[in-house]
Amino acid sequence: MFFKRKARPVLTPPQGLVQKDIATQSSICTGETVIGFKDPRTGKLLCAVAVHNEKEIREFYRSYGFESPE
Repeated sequence: MFFKRKARPVLTPPQGLVQKDIATQSSICTGETVIGFKDPRTGKLLCAVAVHNEKEIREFYRSYGFESPE
């Protein structure tokens, strides 16, 4: 039995934000790293997701239809 993989839907970034607005932040206390879209007006991360390695960062970029920087 072979099954077709369902294509993952591409997420849409917050309005007015593009690939260059993606940023990571790390906690000083716990060392936890989050990635998301940095709002240029407030400086807050929108659509923030916790990541643990480079693979998860690449998956974040891919989920929004962007190529991850090397």
